[in-house]
Amino acid sequence: MTILKPLLARNRSWALQQRQRNPQYFHKHVAGQQPQALWIGCSDSRVPAEVLTGAHPGELFVHRNIANMVLEDDDSLMSVMQYALEYLHVSAIVLCGHYGCGGVQAAVALPQMPLAQENSALARRMAHLRASLADNLQAYQQSDADDASRLNQLIEAHVVTQFAHLIASEPVRRRWAQGEALDVFGCVYDLQEGHLKELIHQNAAEVGHELKHSA
Repeated sequence: MTILKPLLARNRSWALQQRQRNPQYFHKHVAGQQPQALWIGCSDSRVPAEVLTGAHPGELFVHRNIANMVLEDDDSLMSVMQYALEYLHVSAIVLCGHYGCGGVQAAVALPQMPLAQENSALARRMAHLRASLADNLQAYQQSDADDASRLNQLIEAHVVTQFAHLIASEPVRRRWAQGEALDVFGCVYDLQEGHLKELIHQNAAEVGHELKHSA
């Protein structure tokens, strides 16, 4: 049996359940989408945005990449952000990392990994990630906490760093400079508990005035 067959079967079962609960469930999405938020998360298969938030189709516009990184030269991410802000007019962005992130673990171990010698997209991504962790690696290496705890502390610091990249990005700055409402959140997901935790938040009211005068 191929992997696609059980996926198709589960899809048919899900679609039938939705129609039984609400015959118009799918028809209401055909004309277009009006998501409330842009979700920027990790590609990890254990962190599906819609599942862990209980969101329905049409509520979240989603971009996921390894270790939920925000890089201004990432055209895929930047195009998603531009579309979400300029065309879908989302009112919030949620940047979400997660404890136990394999990308962060790989970046920490990168110098000892064969990957460090490769000229590949993954190697370049991990090099960017390790560079972004540089300011927090010393604290990670010197911490007396157990391995899981100090990794989680580093992951939280990583989310805060990527959040700083996000609010400094051109699409977000332009939105705030125009005086339009936009809340940006940095969160972390706990795999063991299934809970989201807010780490940091910023909105137009806090920075909009400054951005208008610096634009």
